[in-house]
Amino acid sequence: MFIREIKEDDTDGVSRVCLDAFSDSVAGSLSDEGISTFAAIASADAFAKRMKADNRMLVAEDNNGEILGVVELKEGRHIAMLFVTPSQQKGGIGRKLLIAVLKYARAEIVTVSASLPSVPAYQKYGFKLKGDVGELSGLVYQPMEISVNQ
Repeated sequence: MFIREIKEDDTDGVSRVCLDAFSDSVAGSLSDEGISTFAAIASADAFAKRMKADNRMLVAEDNNGEILGVVELKEGRHIAMLFVTPSQQKGGIGRKLLIAVLKYARAEIVTVSASLPSVPAYQKYGFKLKGDVGELSGLVYQPMEISVNQ
């Protein structure tokens, strides 16, 4: 497995990983609105648009070229996506992706709006709870943050 920058022809695979992981662990806790909101955010077209913005996107890929995970750092200060294909979860891919992308942080504090099922994983990665659970467009999230050594 290795980690690299996302390429334009990765967007379908990246979208599939995100939607599979979301469906497996998050969707059951959300309303139809939240599921629809996430589907739009995780579409291949949405990833392609965000590639042109101030976002750093990395993928974890196996030796056969299959995308196993993705991480997106928005504006050098916010983890916008971190997903690993369900069959590969709890094997260290998420941690490796996070370590790799945090090298691009441009702020002392990096934030994430963690889905409630992902809070324990983020805590294992060193993130701390920051504020109350919120909801936006049907997506329920826990604000969290981590201090990054600059």
